[in-house]
Amino acid sequence: VQLQASGGGVVQAGGSLRLSCAASGRTFSTYSVGWFRQAPGKEREFVAGISKSGVTRNYADSVKGRFTISRDNAKNTAWLQMNSLNPEDTAVYYCATTLMWYGSTWAPKGMANWGKGTLVTVSS
Repeated sequence: VQLQASGGGVVQAGGSLRLSCAASGRTFSTYSVGWFRQAPGKEREFVAGISKSGVTRNYADSVKGRFTISRDNAKNTAWLQMNSLNPEDTAVYYCATTLMWYGSTWAPKGMANWGKGTLVTVSS
């Protein structure tokens, strides 16, 4: 599966953005989807994950209550709704897929497919 993330941009603190992850191919529904981010000078970190059916979701503590991950398998698309953004959320955001389900312990090395990132900049 090939992935394309979009929707990044510049937003003021307190604002919102919605990122999209469009997948090619007919097997999107067989993959769990994760969103990761990488800030300058930092390692890539897990943000949110959603199961193949969309029923189960997990979030990093830093985004719980502010971000929502969702998916529509009929549209081969996943989204990351980001609310109450703050400057610490500034990063390149990536979507990725895996045939596994990692619960609360997602790691970049466990993902099979990656899309190109989309930059989110939150100004104070």
